[in-house]
Amino acid sequence: MSKSIHVDYIIVGQGLAGSAMAIQLLKLGKRILVIDQTQHNTSSRIAAGLFNPITGRRVVKTWMADILFPYLHRHYQHVEALSGERFFYPMRLYRPFGAIAEQNEWMGRSEDSEFSPYIDEIFTKSVYPDISDDYGGLKLNQCGYVNTRAYIGAVRRLVEENGFFLAEEADLETLYIESDGVHYKNFEARQIVICTGTHTFPWFDWVPIRPLKGETLCIESSYNEELIINRGVYMVPANRKGEWRIGATYDLHGIKPGITELARVELTEKMKELVTFPFNIVGQDWGFRPTTKDRRPILGRHPALKRLYIFNGMGTKGVSLTPFLAEMLTRFIENGDPINKEVDLERYKLLYWSSPK
Repeated sequence: MSKSIHVDYIIVGQGLAGSAMAIQLLKLGKRILVIDQTQHNTSSRIAAGLFNPITGRRVVKTWMADILFPYLHRHYQHVEALSGERFFYPMRLYRPFGAIAEQNEWMGRSEDSEFSPYIDEIFTKSVYPDISDDYGGLKLNQCGYVNTRAYIGAVRRLVEENGFFLAEEADLETLYIESDGVHYKNFEARQIVICTGTHTFPWFDWVPIRPLKGETLCIESSYNEELIINRGVYMVPANRKGEWRIGATYDLHGIKPGITELARVELTEKMKELVTFPFNIVGQDWGFRPTTKDRRPILGRHPALKRLYIFNGMGTKGVSLTPFLAEMLTRFIENGDPINKEVDLERYKLLYWSSPK
């Protein structure tokens, strides 16, 4: 009979959420086991990794930006220092104005302390010949991108060096969550955190995670400005010089895996509206993002199983949300610190009591 291995935490799933959780626990000196079966088409691995404090159709400051963005810079720089690998790329972002009215609105916002820390410069006329910006545009700071595959790979290696990693799907027949602890194969743990994205986990199958399909293009061009462009679509540097990631589509009804011609046409047309330079499409990708109806993540403790936790529902903003929220969940588990009510699992607890067991 094999000897039991004792750890403090088991983390199931190692996308952006599981990676951030692993780093928080390693910082505290916790012994961890991460279980993850690498799958290519997860949002964490195909994402462009864009982080941007001013987002959305209404172009507003993203939720909790004043806390999230300073924190994410510290987090990714910390993991780079630990791993000796590069995956974090702060970069200015340029958003062309669509009309004079938008230009005037942002001239006014530039005096507002809510927005001024994120505004690098406002242009009232065209400044980039390769971009369709007849009315000028808004250049933002505190933006950039994370090479998500490289980041997740770096965290995996840190886990392997400082804890345990199993490259497999969680074997539910060997997983027992009991009052005295968590038992998985020959591992014994105090707590277990589920970070499985759109992949349903039995004890949390009542949590309303909605898969949001997204598709991206990879293009090749001679454009070489150190600048992210974002209007209608984003244009973010890809992994090789001269290549850019273009995205993304948002399809709540697209449940079929795989790329589509419809998405290819949509992204190509929006790209042609955004830039004036020629480009070639060299790739297309797809993935499912875990979203919620209220567009807020979900973290907290299971209503009945006190050693079981969830960290999920990051939607399109996993790069910016997961570092700080992983610390929030860790503080809740370790110290009893409160979870922000907007992201607390408690808001869905009635669904658990009304669901069939």
